[in-house]
Amino acid sequence: MAEAEESPGDPGTASPRPLVRTFSLLSYITKLIITALQPGQQSETPFQKKKEKMRDLKAVGKKFMHVLYPRKSNTLLRDWDLWGPLILCVTLALMLQRDSADSEKDGGPQFAEVFVIVWFGAVTITLNSKLLGGNISFFQSLCVLGYCILPLTVAMLICRLVLLADPGPVNFMVRLFVVIVMFAWSIVASTAFLADSQPPNRRALAVYPVFLFYFVISWMILTFTPQ
Repeated sequence: MAEAEESPGDPGTASPRPLVRTFSLLSYITKLIITALQPGQQSETPFQKKKEKMRDLKAVGKKFMHVLYPRKSNTLLRDWDLWGPLILCVTLALMLQRDSADSEKDGGPQFAEVFVIVWFGAVTITLNSKLLGGNISFFQSLCVLGYCILPLTVAMLICRLVLLADPGPVNFMVRLFVVIVMFAWSIVASTAFLADSQPPNRRALAVYPVFLFYFVISWMILTFTPQ
């Protein structure tokens, strides 16, 4: 009994296995979705698979560039994928993890919590867009919303670097400026791809949830502390 009571509270027993299992499961689910929606790839040779992977990586990189330089384009809508959003979501969730070993007691967001917030928010916005009469598919909307997290992921990286310096008003103001700029960048990028897919008289109703979605992520980044 004594050993059973001491083992949960022992900081030395902390293991990254739950995090690895969560990432592996989510990657597997995403792969199943993409495979199911893109049939006819089961009989490829190893060379063809390697060529396919390189082409997918180049496509992901091009989509990142479209987000960094937002302009009206149907690239994200025409050649949609979920690999980029998955990479960005996992990266953001990992950077939002606190440095303390006992992460359950420091009040910081857990990996699964960040992942659920991002994907649940994206799904909710997508359903709202469809109910308002949007003419894009479910996965196209998820693709756009996921890729437009890129500026906020960059903001999180910059804030982590800024937090290495001594805390103070200047430190907070720098992080606030970075988060506001990247938040606006995400809004502009997402609306550049999604605005034309909504009826003209309902665009405000479609953009408002997008604003809230990126605002919540920005708030998590701004209020993050490493300890």
